[in-house]
Order: sequence, then C-alpha cells, then structure tokens
Amino acid sequence: MSHSPVDPAQLTADLIKCVSVTPTEGGALVLLEQVLSDAGFTCSRADRGEVSNLFARWGQGANGRTFGFNGHTDVVPVGDAAAWSVDPFGAEIKDGFMYGRGATDMKSGVAAFAAAAIDFVAKTPPDGSIVLAITGDEEGVALDGTVALLDWMDANNERIDHCLVGEPTCPNTMGEMMKIGRRGSMTAYFTATGVQGHSAYPHRAKNPLPAMAQLMATLAAHTLDDGTQHFDPSTLAVTTIDTGNTANNVIPAQCRSTVNIRFNDTWSSEALIKWLTREMTGVAALFDIEFDMKTQVSGESFFTPPGELSALIAKSVKAETGVEPEMSTTGGTSDARFVKDHCPVVEFGLVGKTMHQVDERVEVAQIHQLKSIYSRILTDYFA
Repeated sequence: MSHSPVDPAQLTADLIKCVSVTPTEGGALVLLEQVLSDAGFTCSRADRGEVSNLFARWGQGANGRTFGFNGHTDVVPVGDAAAWSVDPFGAEIKDGFMYGRGATDMKSGVAAFAAAAIDFVAKTPPDGSIVLAITGDEEGVALDGTVALLDWMDANNERIDHCLVGEPTCPNTMGEMMKIGRRGSMTAYFTATGVQGHSAYPHRAKNPLPAMAQLMATLAAHTLDDGTQHFDPSTLAVTTIDTGNTANNVIPAQCRSTVNIRFNDTWSSEALIKWLTREMTGVAALFDIEFDMKTQVSGESFFTPPGELSALIAKSVKAETGVEPEMSTTGGTSDARFVKDHCPVVEFGLVGKTMHQVDERVEVAQIHQLKSIYSRILTDYFA
C-alpha cells in the first residue's frame, strides 16, 4: 500500500484551528494522536493536573538508537482580538504566509516533525525508534508539561538517546541559528517593611522607600560577569517598584519590587540567591528596615557541547537552506531545560519574529522546508 506524504502546512492549519490556549488542550493533541496512531505510532497520554501530554513511539527501544522530538501545542492568549487582521484561529493564508496564534510558536514546528517522522518510518523503517514528546503546557508554569512527560518516561522505562526541540530559533533568516543551550532564569521578589506615618513628621515613621531604592540601584549597577565562551553576560533587570500608595502626605509602611535575572554558566541559582541575600541584608542594616525575599527559579543555565547532535543538525540545515547555522545560547527559556537532564538536546526551528505578536504568521514555504530539514536529520541519524 503506497504512502501519501503528510502535508505539514495542512497539519499546521489543522492545529492552529484548535483553540489550545494554555492549559486548554483544544483538540490539538487529540488530532495528533489520531494522525500518529494511523501511521503506526504507539501513543500514550501522560496527562497531569490540568495539562494534556502526548507520548508517541515508533519502533522498539531495544532495537538501535532512539531519536526524539519535543514540542508544544499550547499557545499564549491572542490579546486584543480586534487588533488582528484575521481570525487568530482561522489559519488564513495571505501572500504566502499562514496566520494564526501558534503559527510560529510552535504548531508549525510540531507539524513539521510529525510529518517528517510519519513519512520517514513509512518510506525507510529505521533500525531504531522515533519518539515524539508533545506537551500542552510550555507557555504556562510548565510543571505538568514536558516534566510530566519525562516523569512518565522514567516510570515506563522509556529512553531517548538524542532530542531535537522544534522551537523557533532563527531570528531573521531560515537556517541561521540553532540553540545548544540556554541561560538560566530566576525572579526575586522583595518586600521592605517600615512604619507608616505622616509625611510632615517623617521622624515618627520609618520610610521603606529609600532603602528599596538603594537596593534596586545597587543590584542594577552590579556587573554579574563578562560572559563565557558560549554565553553572553548575565543580566539583571528591575521589573517593578511599587507601593500602591495614592496619598501624597503618607509615608507607606511597605514597598515591593521585583528583579528578573538571566544567568550564564558562571552562576547557579543558589549562588545568585546568596548574593541577593547578602546585598539585601546590608541595605536592611544600613536603613534599619526589614526586608523579605522570595525567589522563583524557572531553570538553570545549561549547555550541550558541540558534537554529534549539533553537527548532524548543522549539516542537514545547510543542505536544505545553504545556510550554516550559528550555535547560540541566546533567548529565553524553553523545555530543553528539562530535556537536558535526560539526554543531549539541541533546538532548531523556524524564524520566530512574530511569535506572541498580533497577526502571528509563518511563511508557508518554510514549513515545508523545515519538514525537509527534519527528514534529512532522521535519514542521516539512522544511516
């Protein structure tokens, strides 16, 4: 029986029409499970909490190596729907671009690797296995998404030898960049507490604002590092300073602020927390103001050294696009931060210029090009 190649653009459109705003599944994983099951993949759900997750395997893990793809079908909210020139979930094509929430981030990536995997096993069944691990929660808190998939894999003795995450990685031109690591990300929330009072009698109050201003100025002015071989310098951004005070003659009792840190492999979150605590304690003593800090760590920095996997991807990208991809660690966090504890992981995908924007869109030709790249990667991996 002949196999008809899967059209990745049509699959992208079908996925865009699924309203899968985190953590709503919206039919996207149901659709993929049907398509993959029909192609001979063994599919399992690894749902946890409110989150839907899909694990699909072709082949048996004992026979040769296992190549994995990871991605997500959940999307961020559309924002102001009236600002869109099209239906955000309509998958409309205009001037060679497909529009819709998730068109770039990253339903096209999922469609491309699913189409590549289905066609590959139908045409040249490999001596090994292919796994697709797809979550419905990457854009949210991500505690029950790829983490739940990896926990499910551990519980069911499932392994991947190498993994490609299909996030959009190219800034402007198809093929120009892959990600071999990511900076860590953490947020610190500070509360400074003094004594409320009348602004005409400041000696009867204890103003937390100067103390907070001093702490924020100290943190913002500090050079964390100068970067490393594979990473840009770490950065700290003050994202809010707030009292909620609407009266001009009242010294408030409390002030709150938040900083977000993106850090390279010079640091761990633990080392940064110690530094923040030290600076906070010093300012608290100087101003005689009570301080409290809470932290949230989204992920540590990680790095997959250039090697077999990055070389395989670079070779395939250049063959299909003529472009030699830069090995980068820039950008925000991705689910690769979880996969790296399981196996070597590299990210490669489409141009991401419009992700999370109004009128998010993807060049239709690039969806087909991405499928060709993923197909070549599979062919070379199992050669």
